[in-house]
Amino acid sequence: MTLGERPETLAIARIARPRGNKGEVIADLHTDFPDRFDGLSEVWLSWPDGRRERRVLTGSWPHQGRRVLKFEGADTISDAEPLAGAWVEIEAEQAVELPGGVYFDHDLVGCAVVDGAGRDLGVVSGIERFPGNPQMVVRAGSGEFLLPAGGSFFLDVSIEHKRIVVDLPEGLVDLNR
Repeated sequence: MTLGERPETLAIARIARPRGNKGEVIADLHTDFPDRFDGLSEVWLSWPDGRRERRVLTGSWPHQGRRVLKFEGADTISDAEPLAGAWVEIEAEQAVELPGGVYFDHDLVGCAVVDGAGRDLGVVSGIERFPGNPQMVVRAGSGEFLLPAGGSFFLDVSIEHKRIVVDLPEGLVDLNR
């Protein structure tokens, strides 16, 4: 996948470890919509070494800010242990419908960032999620800088044209280089 290209699957959780002795796992959420698990029957599991497999999800429930997941064929702690570290992914077409003015991270990556006068400031290369303060990583000719991923200084966001127009306070770009 190239920078800014829409992925085929979206990660919604990452399996941390087995939970209990019945094959359940505990997963860290990577979605703002944890209830989306309630309607899922199948997901993709994707490991850092590149392995991927489709798995039937037979149960899911919230637990202390995380999610407990139960997969078909995982009935013991030994069955669950190899699942640790896997990303839980869904097909991109299963993504939730977002309200206007809200965007998926992958939609912002690859967007050109320009000021109101059309001056090129760089390209969004990623999103850093700090508690309560997500930041866009903007790659420019002179390095990278962070730009708050929301706020009143956004004049226009066009995912279709891969362009974000901003009116930044003076010095913001140089502040965090």
